[in-house]
Amino acid sequence: MDLPRIFTIRESGHRIHNPLTAVKLASLGESLRLAPGTRMLDLASGSGEMLCTWARDLGFTGTGVDISTLFTEQAKARAVELGVADRVRFLHGDAAGHVADEPVDLATCIGATWIGDGVAGTIELLRRSLRPGGLMLIGEPYWRRTPPDERTAKECHATAIADFLELPDLIGRFQGLGYDVVEMTLADQDSWDRYAAAQWLSMRRWLDDNPDDAMAREVREELTDEPARYARATREHLGWGVFALMKR
Repeated sequence: MDLPRIFTIRESGHRIHNPLTAVKLASLGESLRLAPGTRMLDLASGSGEMLCTWARDLGFTGTGVDISTLFTEQAKARAVELGVADRVRFLHGDAAGHVADEPVDLATCIGATWIGDGVAGTIELLRRSLRPGGLMLIGEPYWRRTPPDERTAKECHATAIADFLELPDLIGRFQGLGYDVVEMTLADQDSWDRYAAAQWLSMRRWLDDNPDDAMAREVREELTDEPARYARATREHLGWGVFALMKR
């Protein structure tokens, strides 16, 4: 049970596995106005940067769950590095279906709503771990500009234009599921650049170190195609944000 290897090669140099910068991630945490001691569950927690830095800076405690063995080990090491290993723990496992042993104050899934087969299922999964009146965070793409055709949508790593909504419609989707949107932090083109372009350097350095690896051809093809594809499609059309939700 693990992520596909291409994903960990591509993002091996990332601490944050989504298009939020460290500054935006810190701003998101502060915007929630939650007290020290807040208990948090982070599903698909990646390398643990959100949970670890919020434990250090905001006094949160909590658990992260991720399917990647590499990212889980990186998260544990980050907790030690930041001096919060006594307040957070990271579990290697499938976040789909994971429910906290005790209700938490803050339940999150940042950019991995496939664990619940989409937004509605992921919200329901998080709800099962959340105390009444608690806060939920969902990270999700949206169309910044709707692509002109299906080919462009696929260049944004969607299967079709219908995969994503424009921002007002995504907010309406959350509301239609019975939740108030009470905060949001959005990626911008600069933070998208930092997320996407950092992958190219990681891939190139991996290729230099592993020229004879069985994955080398796939990584080379992606590194050749991805920068122009990103500049042409994703950067222009795809938005991404984290939305704070509370049950009505």
